[in-house]
Parts: sequence; structure tokens; C-alpha cells
Amino acid sequence: MVKHVIRGPYFEEFYNGQIFGAPAITVTSGLAAHYQAIIGDRLRLPLSNHLCHKTTGDKRGLVHPMLTINIVNGQTTFASQNVKGNLFYRGLILKQPVFVGDTLSTTTKVVALRQNRLKPGRDATGMVALEIETKNQEEEVVLKYWRCPMIACKDPKVETSHDDSFDWIPERLTDEELLNSLPEWEINTLSNEKINLPTLEYQEGDEISLIPQDSVTSAPELVRITGNIAYAHTDSTKSYLGERLVYGGHTISLAFAQILRAFPDSITLVAWQKCDHLAPVLEEDIISSEIKIIRKIPTDKGGFLYELQVISKASREQQGTITQQDVLKWELVLWSL
Repeated sequence: MVKHVIRGPYFEEFYNGQIFGAPAITVTSGLAAHYQAIIGDRLRLPLSNHLCHKTTGDKRGLVHPMLTINIVNGQTTFASQNVKGNLFYRGLILKQPVFVGDTLSTTTKVVALRQNRLKPGRDATGMVALEIETKNQEEEVVLKYWRCPMIACKDPKVETSHDDSFDWIPERLTDEELLNSLPEWEINTLSNEKINLPTLEYQEGDEISLIPQDSVTSAPELVRITGNIAYAHTDSTKSYLGERLVYGGHTISLAFAQILRAFPDSITLVAWQKCDHLAPVLEEDIISSEIKIIRKIPTDKGGFLYELQVISKASREQQGTITQQDVLKWELVLWSL
């Protein structure tokens, strides 16, 4: 008999061109309800099938775009089971809306490798640039983007020759890409059914201070429903802090929920220009966010694309003292009335 060991790959075991698959996931109403229970944001179309049908023409419920992204990220995590932290996302654009009942299939490809410089007292790690492509059951591309986890080395003292450049990864999406990605929806329906909330007229350069904050709860539950198998999110012994690390998409989802308080008539999330995790988040941290409007772009389909820069902070109590630090710098594009 042979004893087999099941584990994720270490940095030394990656090579350029390597491809990982994942189980396809059909997005059910149960998944949507579970996500809503954890994050609880107020994006209108995923909440109302009636409004969704009148706006999109599809009788199925619209899947929250952040749930789609979190499912896809989960599908990529065979490669990043030994993750120390996800360093960045680039070029993420939602090319097709996802509706309840759609099935998402994702492939993950290694496109660049760079070992971090060895430092005394610190185990060896490396950065793995991953190119992700997701298709629906009709073979339509739903998402294509890049992310970069930092992965532990099996040998803590190893020196590999990996020193690839990441400069070729696109820094920004073009206006043409953003505008061409907008679906052909009847957004006048949303205009005619505006909710009666105080709204402000935002201009480029405006800054928005959000008083509401959110505590991080049910972190492992979000990880599990999205198929995320990175060790550090469910096993505190695999975390360098000795506590489970909150999956980065959880922090981003809470930040998006806070953004919607300032943009209650949002239509949908369009894209991420870039997203950088600045520091770890732990369960029960309190997340707060500040917004700056970088650009406001009119569209021929109605409404505006708002390019936003969001800085999110995490507050936690440590030995009787409240500490706060920046944990997220996110540039996103929001379609709103």
C-alpha cells in the first residue's frame, strides 16, 4: 500500500503555462440567499426579480456581481491553497451578466513567477501571477482578469531563479472596454422606480465620507459557499498571525455594500481597475470606507459610469487598545443613475 498526501502546490512547484481547472458551479437561489445573509447589501436588481425582469428582460433573478466574482475567485484557489495573502487584482471586467441557474466554469493559468527576496528570520515565498477566465454554459466569457497570490515555499530557505516581470499585466481598462461591456438593459425602469432616498449630485473629485461601518462575521461561511479552499481562511494554524485570515473578497464585498449607501440607485458593478490588499483582516474587525470620485463618464445607455477610489480600514481591539489600519485600496467602476 502507498500513503498519499493531499495538499496544495508550493511556490517551487509552479511553472509558466501551468493550467488548473475547478468544478463548475451552478448559481442557485440558495447561494444568492446565503450571500445576501452574510453581506446584506442593497443592490436593487438582485433583490427584486420583478424589477430585474422589467429591466433586463430575463425572467430569472440577477446574480449579484460580487457573488459572481467571489465564486470565480473560489474556483481559482486550488493554485493558492498555500497563500500568505492575495496581493493584487487587475483588469477585472464583467463581460456578461449572470442569472440564477447559470453555470460558471473557470480555468486558471500561471503566467508569471517571481520569488521574493530572502530575509533573515523569514521563510521563503514567491508571487504567482494567475490569469483567470470564466465562461457560462453557453461558452460566453463572463470574466477574464489577473490576480497575484503570495505563496509559501516548501523549502523555507530555497532560492529559485524565478524573476519574471509583471509589468505587462494591464494596469487599467480602457473607456472603450468599459462602455462596450454594458448590457442592453431598459434602465428607464429603474429611473421610473427610483427609491425615495436623499441623493446627492456627485462630481469628479468629490470625496464621500461613509459613517456606517460593518463588522466581519461568517467569514468561513462565505469561503465555503464559494468553494474557496485556501488553508488560511479556515485553519488558524496555517495563518502567520495564528488566527484565520478573512478572505479578501469578503472585505471587498462589505466595502461595496457601504458604497451602495452613497449610490442607492446603482445599476450594477462594471469592473475593477485595480484592487490591492494592504493588510490582513480578521473576523470581528470593523470595516469602514472612504470614497473619492475619480471620473464620471456619461453613457449612451443612460446613467453614468463612476470610477471610484475606495480606501477601507479595519479596526480591532488588541490588549484593550483599538487599532486601525488601511486594509484595502480599490478602484472600481460603478454604473449608476
